[in-house]
Amino acid sequence: MKLKKLNNNEKIPFISYGVYEIKPKKTKKAVLNALNVGYTSIDNAQVYYNEKEVGNAIKESGIPREELYLTSKNWVSNSGYEKTIKAVNKTLQDLQTDYLDLLLIHQPFGDYYGSYRAFQDLQKEGTVLSIGVSNFDSVRLVDLTMNFDIFPQINQVETTPYFQQYEANKIMNKLGVVHQSWGPLSEGLDNLFENPILLEIAEKYDKSTVQIILRWLIDRDIPFSCRSVKTDRMEENIDIFDFNLNKKEIEKIKELDRGKSPFNDYDDPETAEEFNSEVISDSKFNFSLF
Repeated sequence: MKLKKLNNNEKIPFISYGVYEIKPKKTKKAVLNALNVGYTSIDNAQVYYNEKEVGNAIKESGIPREELYLTSKNWVSNSGYEKTIKAVNKTLQDLQTDYLDLLLIHQPFGDYYGSYRAFQDLQKEGTVLSIGVSNFDSVRLVDLTMNFDIFPQINQVETTPYFQQYEANKIMNKLGVVHQSWGPLSEGLDNLFENPILLEIAEKYDKSTVQIILRWLIDRDIPFSCRSVKTDRMEENIDIFDFNLNKKEIEKIKELDRGKSPFNDYDDPETAEEFNSEVISDSKFNFSLF
C-alpha cells in the first residue's frame, strides 16, 4: 500500500478502511474481509460504537500489530484533558492494543484545547504515534497551531468532487499538516456515480466512476478513508494504483465543486448543538454522526 509521510516522519497508508455506520454485529466480519482483501489501515472512532468488534477482528486475523495502522477519534463528550486520557485508555482496551498510530480530535467543539494537550502528552510517552484533528476549517486549524508547539500531523476533512477543499488544502500544505479525506464518495448523492464527466474519464481508463474519484484524491496527494461492507467493493476501492489522471482530467473534475458540504455546516449553531448533545454511551449506536 502506498504511504504518505507525515510531519513527524511517521507514515500513513493512502487508503484506510472506515467503519463508520457499520453495526457492531457486522463489524468483525467486515473488518476481517477488509484485512483479507489487503487493507492495512483501519479508521475508527469512539462514537462509531464498534471499536471492540474491530479489536476482535484484528485479534482473529493474526496479523502482527506492527503491520497495521490504527486510527481513532476522540469525541466531543470526551473532550478536556482528563476525559481524553480516560477515553483513549478505553479505546486501547477495546482495540486490544497498547498504542495507536493516529489519534484525532473528531470535531472542533468542546474543550478540544484540553484534548490536544492530552494528545501531546500521549504522543510524548509513545501511546500515540501521530496526532491530529478532524473537521477543522482553516481558521480553527491555524488558531490551534498558533497555540501549540506540536502541529497536528493530519486534518481529516470531508473532501469529495462536490466539496474539493482546494483553499483548505493550500493552508494545510503551508502548515505541513497532511490533508486526509473522509466520505470521498458523498454517499453517491445526486447521482454522483452517473456524472457525465466522471463517466467519460472512467470509460477511458476502463474503471468505475468510484475508482476515478478515489484516484483523483491520490493524484492530489490526499489519503482517504472509505467504507463498504461488500467484499467486491472493498477490492474495487483499492484497485486504483495502475493508472493516473492527467492534469486536464483533474481540472475537468473541478467543475463538479460546489464549494460546501452537502452534509454538515460547521458555521451553523445547530451543528454545534447536535455534536455537543451526543454523549458517548456503551448502550448507544448513532448512525447519524460523522
